[in-house]
Parts: sequence; C-alpha cells; structure tokens
Amino acid sequence: MGWVTAVTSVVAAQQASATGKYNQAVQERNATVSEQEAERLEQQNEFDLARFDQQFSQLQGQTKTAILKSGAQLSGSGLNIMRYNAEQAEIEKDILTYNSKVAQSRKLEEANFARMSGQMARMEARSAQLGYYAQAGQSLMTNYG
Repeated sequence: MGWVTAVTSVVAAQQASATGKYNQAVQERNATVSEQEAERLEQQNEFDLARFDQQFSQLQGQTKTAILKSGAQLSGSGLNIMRYNAEQAEIEKDILTYNSKVAQSRKLEEANFARMSGQMARMEARSAQLGYYAQAGQSLMTNYG
C-alpha cells in the first residue's frame, strides 16, 4: 500500500510542477502583452502630437488670416493672441505627453507585476512538488524502511 501512496505523491509532484510552469507562462504572456500596450501608447502619443501640431498650424494660420483681414497689424494684440495660442499649445502637448507617460508606466508596472506573479506561482509549485516528493519518500520509508 505504501508504494501506491508514493506513486500518487510522485504524480502529484509532477502535476504541481506542470501547473507552476503553465501559470508562469501565462503570466509571462500577460507581461509581454502589457509591454506591447505600453509601446502602442507611445506610438499613439507620437501620432496624437503630430495631429495636434497639424491642427495647431491650421489654427494659427486661421488666426493670422483673421487678424490681417480685420485690418489690424501682426503686432500688439494680434501678436499677443498668436503668442498666447502657442503657449497654450505647448501646455496641451505637455499634458498629452504626461498622460501618455503615466499610462505607459502603468502598463510597464503591470508587466513587472505579472512577471513577479509568474515567478511566485512557479516557486509555490516547486514547494508543493518538494512536499509531494517528501511525502512519497516518507511513505516508502515508513512501509519499507
């Protein structure tokens, strides 16, 4: 009867090892996905900034045209409006970049956490595996030793 317990314990140890490897692989995949999402966020930020620059250029052109059409000179108030628009555009671009960096950092942190979770799952499986092997050894020693 002791060998049945030992064999069962060895099978359980192998299953624990397989489960740990699987869980670690799943978490590694989750980490890779999070890293890819961070890269996508960076690319999206670059696209958003380029689109913003294009829209801002159009706005500045329209503003300049409106100022000149009104008969005003591109000095004084007109120049102040264009300078104010440029300052606000830089602030808006900084906000876009900041928000993108925060989102990227979150994704990279998710990746780190997934990897740590995978390593923990693997270590827990190793611990369970060793316990099952010890149980098998103890069963054999008790019955045949």
